[in-house]
Amino acid sequence: MMWGFSAHAQDPIFSQYYAAPIQLNPAFAGNTYSPHIAINYRNQWPSLNQAYVTYAVSYSQFFKDFNSGIGLMVLTDDAGQGLYKTTKVSGVYSYKLKINESLNLKLGLEGSLVRINLNWEKLIFPDQIGPEFGAVSGGGTPFPTQEIRPDNLSNSYFDASAGLLLYSSNFYAGVTTKHLNTPNESFLEINENLDGGLPLRLGLHAGYEFKINEGNKKRQASFISPNVMFVKQGDFGQLNIGAYGNLGAIFGGLWYRQGFSNPDAAIALIGFQSGGYKIGYSYDVTISKLTLGRSGGSHEISLIMNFDKPEKVDYNDCFGLFR
Repeated sequence: MMWGFSAHAQDPIFSQYYAAPIQLNPAFAGNTYSPHIAINYRNQWPSLNQAYVTYAVSYSQFFKDFNSGIGLMVLTDDAGQGLYKTTKVSGVYSYKLKINESLNLKLGLEGSLVRINLNWEKLIFPDQIGPEFGAVSGGGTPFPTQEIRPDNLSNSYFDASAGLLLYSSNFYAGVTTKHLNTPNESFLEINENLDGGLPLRLGLHAGYEFKINEGNKKRQASFISPNVMFVKQGDFGQLNIGAYGNLGAIFGGLWYRQGFSNPDAAIALIGFQSGGYKIGYSYDVTISKLTLGRSGGSHEISLIMNFDKPEKVDYNDCFGLFR
C-alpha cells in the first residue's frame, strides 16, 4: 500500500494542485477578497479496482482590515474501496507583508485534525486463500482466518504545517513544510519506539505569468503560466513541470511528472470558465512500469467558484491559475 503512495510522496497530491491552492500551501489562503470555493476529485489507477480515490472541498477569503486570509478544508482519501480511509479537517491562516511596491510575502499556518480507519473485513490473509476458488468458497462464502483482530483499528491525531509565498505581478515562489510535529499514525500500541511518526514533507513551487490581455468585466483575462512543483517526503518525491494556459473562456495545460527513480506520468488538462466558475478535467497518462493498460491512468475533476466581481478588484499579482 505504501508503494502505491510513492508516486505521490506518500501524501495524496492532486495533479491539478493549482485548483487546490490551500492544500498545496497554507500561504495561498486568501487569494480573493470574496469567498473562493474549490471542489476536487481524483480517481487514481481505476483499472486496479479503484485503488485510490481522493475528495477535497475548501473555502478561503482575504480580509483587508486584518491583512489576513483564512481557509477551511476537508479532505478524504480512500484506498482500496474503503480498506484504508483518511479524513482530514484543516483550518488555515495567512498574513500578507508588503516588501515594496512590486514584491509581497505571505506567511501561512495550517492546523489539522486527522482520523484514519482500517476496515478489517476487507483484509485477506494467506490462510483464507484456497487453491481452487481463492478467498471464497464455491458458494461465494469467504473463508475464515486465524488472524487475531486488533482492538484498535483507527487513530486520530493533530497535524501542523506552515508555508511561505513570495510573489510579484509576474512570478511567485513558495515553500511548505507539512507534518511539522511528525504525528504518530500507528494503530498498534506496541514497539512504539520503532515508529518515527509521519515524515516531514517539503514542498517547493514556482511559476511565471506571461499576460496576453488583462481582461475586464466582459472578457476573461488571457495568460500563459509555466510552473514547477517539487515534493519530497521520506525517501519518495516527485517533480511536476509544465505550463497552464488561460485563453478567455477556455483553459488547459500540459505537465510531466518525474519520480525520484522513474518517469511517472504525463498530465493533460482542459477546462471551461464563465464568470467566476471554472470546471477542469485532467488525465494522467501513466508512463512508468505500471503501464497505461494496467493502471487506467488517473482522472481528476475540479470545480472552482470565485465570488469576486472582476470590475471591483485589481490584484496586480500572478495568481490567475490559482483563482
